Amino acid sequence: MSPAEALAWRAMVMTWVFYGLGALYVVGPVLGWVFAGMAALSLYLGPAIRSDLRATGPVPGVVWLWMAGMLVMLVALWGGHLGWGLGLKQTIKSSIGWAKGWALVGLFIFAGAVLPIRREVLIRGQCAIGFWTLALAPLLLAAPYIGLPERIFTSPLKAIGGPGPEYFSVYFFTYDPASWTPRWQFYLPWSPFAALLGVVMVIFALEEKHRGWRAAGIAAGLLMILASKSRMGLVGLVACTVAPRMLPLVLRSSAWLALAGVTASLAVLGSWLLASAQAGVAAFKGARADSTRVRETLQRIAFERWREEAVWFGHGTVQPGPHLVEYMPIGSHHTWYGLLFVKGIVGFGALLVPLVTHLAVALVDAARHPRGRLPLGILMTLVLLSFGENLEIEAYMFWPALLLLGVHLREMATEPAGGPAAHHTGHCAAQLQPAPRLPS
Repeated sequence: MSPAEALAWRAMVMTWVFYGLGALYVVGPVLGWVFAGMAALSLYLGPAIRSDLRATGPVPGVVWLWMAGMLVMLVALWGGHLGWGLGLKQTIKSSIGWAKGWALVGLFIFAGAVLPIRREVLIRGQCAIGFWTLALAPLLLAAPYIGLPERIFTSPLKAIGGPGPEYFSVYFFTYDPASWTPRWQFYLPWSPFAALLGVVMVIFALEEKHRGWRAAGIAAGLLMILASKSRMGLVGLVACTVAPRMLPLVLRSSAWLALAGVTASLAVLGSWLLASAQAGVAAFKGARADSTRVRETLQRIAFERWREEAVWFGHGTVQPGPHLVEYMPIGSHHTWYGLLFVKGIVGFGALLVPLVTHLAVALVDAARHPRGRLPLGILMTLVLLSFGENLEIEAYMFWPALLLLGVHLREMATEPAGGPAAHHTGHCAAQLQPAPRLPS
């Protein structure tokens, strides 16, 4: 393995160890800046650097778009702080938060596109996380029934600073305040986030060629989704795994004929399907009615205050919410409303433009080439995550997927979809260097 691959592999294998130390929120940003530094150094030194760290080619255009978008996020942050007079101390603190949040999105994608990292290593690494998750699952699942506490401890690393103590805490499980039943978040700060990373684990594992590792990844991902009891995770499991594999049908005439038949049948079944869909949405929201109410109220408050008070650069930071939303911060629990409230229309566009562009690129490639399935599934999960969480404060755990997005952009640049390897997945990166054995 190259040094970059070795670093990624060891960090993934050590996920549960880092979690046990309460250090994951520290490790993620450090990895992001180290990987980006390695990538920048490889571009600067060119052939003068050791062969297994040389840049794999020029930086793809979509990567530059991500980097520019995340820099605009910083400009929007400064604009909001300046407009609301939040002071130098708060501006510095928020800028450090940007370096541990939005900046990581661009940095990991940049590193994946430049460094010689094979997608197979990242896929195997996700399955390794899954293996250790399954190994620890019996203890975690039994904990609430054998009298173990919810939280084991909070790491002293919280003194470094972060969004909250839950990012440095180690849990067996937590109780759902609405139903007082146990939910599990595994190595994440809360359960819905664990569910979406479970979706990502399944998406990765489906691309693993080794049966044992594939089974471990899929089983662990399903466990994370089900044990977290997250509605969004169940939606992601279906949508983000099936849709990318259905896209190649778009290029087949038989699929269009079938679509025409389905469209014609809607004239008869349309009313029934619409009523069923509305009933399903109502049941989906009613499954956790209190959570839905709080989220919808937060979104409404964030939108109204953005429109009336801070259109261009937002309020600069989240603000405490009223009792109506259980004092949840305004600007949280939704990436898009949060961006409008905190960073205004400037920050909103800074994410929308690169995300939509990258999604379009992945859609086209997934329709033409198997290598596009994994990155499209990741981007779909990111979009889904953005409607229930804040991507900024979760980038530190999404880093293997972000690296893979960069790897895919590099593969597209080095091996066009119609090239001789069009029927294979992920061989482009392997051709850049001798292909050593994958970790086992």
